[in-house]
Amino acid sequence: MLPPFEKRCNCQVNVIAVGTGKALKLGEAGDVDVVLVHARPLEDQFVAAGFGVNRRDVMYNDFVIIGPPDDPAHVHGVKTAADALKRIAAAQARFISRGDESGTHQKELELWQRAGVEPQGRWYRSVGQGMGQTIIMATEVRGYTISDRGTYTKFKQGKTDLKILFEHEAGLFNPYGVIAVNPKKFRWVQYELAMQFIDFLTGAEGQALIAGYRVAGEPVFFVQDRK
Repeated sequence: MLPPFEKRCNCQVNVIAVGTGKALKLGEAGDVDVVLVHARPLEDQFVAAGFGVNRRDVMYNDFVIIGPPDDPAHVHGVKTAADALKRIAAAQARFISRGDESGTHQKELELWQRAGVEPQGRWYRSVGQGMGQTIIMATEVRGYTISDRGTYTKFKQGKTDLKILFEHEAGLFNPYGVIAVNPKKFRWVQYELAMQFIDFLTGAEGQALIAGYRVAGEPVFFVQDRK
């Protein structure tokens, strides 16, 4: 995504790769010009508090519940994600949580609440790590976790043998948004360049690049129908 934008605008984009919670905190401190995030309730709070402006939809994928092929908690075949988590908790099967205030972590907490379960005990580990490391740790302990489909697709190519055990529920929809940091709150942010970046991501060229991106031949992000 970045090289064509950098060439067009004669600039360099410095990427800080963190979860949504930390990304929004950077925005709240005025330490970045634009945030690309995926936790809509937190995004709306960020904008409502005056830290961000001009939020736009960029792309989407979905979340999946993954676990060991032998599925000791018998998650496969349940009707809802909440039912899957109930079974994991009832079996006290190992579950690795990102625990990092990311969009994925926020979705996990939402699902535990929906399941009526407060996860705690030796079977539940909150590790404060990114998605990739969380998948690796879940693989090592033969446990379960929640992942965005894109990261799982990348890591199943030789880095994990965990399988998707629950997917395709409406509540697992995972939209991504981009927000400019408010120049009225932080006069030093590069607002005009941030808006050029937002226009690029949501315009025809950026959307085509997103739609065409593949991991091992599989699409990992989707864009809105532009008809």
